[in-house]
Amino acid sequence: MKVLAVILAGGRGERLYPLTRDRAKPAVPFGGIYRIIDFTLSNCINSDIRHIYALTQYKSTSLHRHIQLGWSILASPLGEFIEVIPAQQRIDDQWYQGTADAIYQNFYTLQEERPDVVLILSGDHIYKMDYRKMIAFHLEKKAELTVAAIRMDRRLSKDFGVIEIDPNWRITGFQEKPEEPRTVPGDPEGILASMGVYVFNTEILVRRLIEDTRSDSDHDFGKNIIPMMIRKDPVFAFDFALGDEGGTGYWRDVGTIDAYFDATMDLISVTPQFNLYDSQWPILTYQPPYPPAKTVHAEESRVGTAINSILSNGCIISGGSVRRSVLSPRVRVHSFAEVEDSILFEGVDIGRSAKIRRTIVDKDVHIPEGMTIGTHLDEDAKRFTVTDSGIVVIPKWMKL
Repeated sequence: MKVLAVILAGGRGERLYPLTRDRAKPAVPFGGIYRIIDFTLSNCINSDIRHIYALTQYKSTSLHRHIQLGWSILASPLGEFIEVIPAQQRIDDQWYQGTADAIYQNFYTLQEERPDVVLILSGDHIYKMDYRKMIAFHLEKKAELTVAAIRMDRRLSKDFGVIEIDPNWRITGFQEKPEEPRTVPGDPEGILASMGVYVFNTEILVRRLIEDTRSDSDHDFGKNIIPMMIRKDPVFAFDFALGDEGGTGYWRDVGTIDAYFDATMDLISVTPQFNLYDSQWPILTYQPPYPPAKTVHAEESRVGTAINSILSNGCIISGGSVRRSVLSPRVRVHSFAEVEDSILFEGVDIGRSAKIRRTIVDKDVHIPEGMTIGTHLDEDAKRFTVTDSGIVVIPKWMKL
């Protein structure tokens, strides 16, 4: 059976601004050395899926470059590929109008590949999943569409599509971001949320997308395609717990600054739910040839320390202090500087005696000597983005 994976990687990511000011959401750095899309791509490779298209659109230059540098790992003579397809207005003069329209505008790829099933994925979620188990479930149930589902607290329903099922896991209803969701039978506080992971039989996918283009809809899988197919076709939900390679039920949509910050901080807990160090399910990425990270002990009063933190290659902690933080490559923390509960992107330079707290600093920013950020939020808000929960975000290349 031939499986084609299509990753929707054209997201604008407005709620992640200013991290998405110069890059697409799937290209946002995460966990020190990775980009967000690396987790979906790694799931594909670890699931032995070797025919992959990534559909891009919004500010995609850095995403294209990252995939070209880090993901040219498959055997082209064997027909394997990871290929980026930018939006091309191939069908008409419109850019992608929704998730379903993105697939519709690339029907020619389905015609060329002729897969038996199409695995449709989002390029902006953090999780580990063996897609083979979901595809096996799809075939066993003789489904036309299977939707991956995860159990969540009902209070989060306004952020997700909510699935209703019968005892056989056939989907009987679908609510898109409801205020009052229908809960899991026997669990009045729980819902089944759609993860944005779909397995379609190719023939029915083509048919239903053509029907959708003839209607006045948002051309979106959650809003339009799934509800339509529930009325016409056998549509099933696949329990994420059955395919969760992490074994902890960990899945995060890092679509807001706060969600992104929290998911990053999850990585530095003593026993993280999401394990980056699992040799059985490696997370692949592009890594430039930087030297190892190091700490510098200049004298008793200037000790370079990093506690409960992630340090990437090329980092130098030179007499400064780093606590509960994630440092991307080539970060420099100078003498007497203090970095706490923060995320520093590549090339960030923290000046002598500066103090950084609960702050995301984007690429190649120099924090001047003695500057304090993250303590006086009213003052920070005059210059930077500050979220309601008090996370400060300093955009790429900003001069301070």
